[in-house]
Amino acid sequence: MVRPCFLVIDREYASSISTRKLVIETAKLNVITAYSSAEAIETLKRFPAVDGAVMDASLPDMPCADLARELKAIQPKLIIIAISGPKRDFCEGADHHLDSFEPARLLELLKQLEPEKAAAIEARNESLNAEQR
Repeated sequence: MVRPCFLVIDREYASSISTRKLVIETAKLNVITAYSSAEAIETLKRFPAVDGAVMDASLPDMPCADLARELKAIQPKLIIIAISGPKRDFCEGADHHLDSFEPARLLELLKQLEPEKAAAIEARNESLNAEQR
């Protein structure tokens, strides 16, 4: 089984890693992380075979619509999920928008993007759980 891989574009904080990265990896999906718009663009050029991008819609270094346009120029079929707070602006160019930072909503959307792979991961988890009993 090849697990889906997502480029997570998140703010960088001192002494911590992206909580979105942790949430997505907890669901046994693969993650490549970028902590700025410029790093996201360069990372996508280097690893263009990702299944989608999950980005903070309010990164301070580039407007969300500009980043979405740059990413789509590299990989036109890239699925982009923009996450913002409930009162934030709409991100033009994103394929999906989440107005919440709820991890469960993000994971449900990611599973909907790759339903067969998500089902295979869940079946494998169930198999592993049965073996451990």
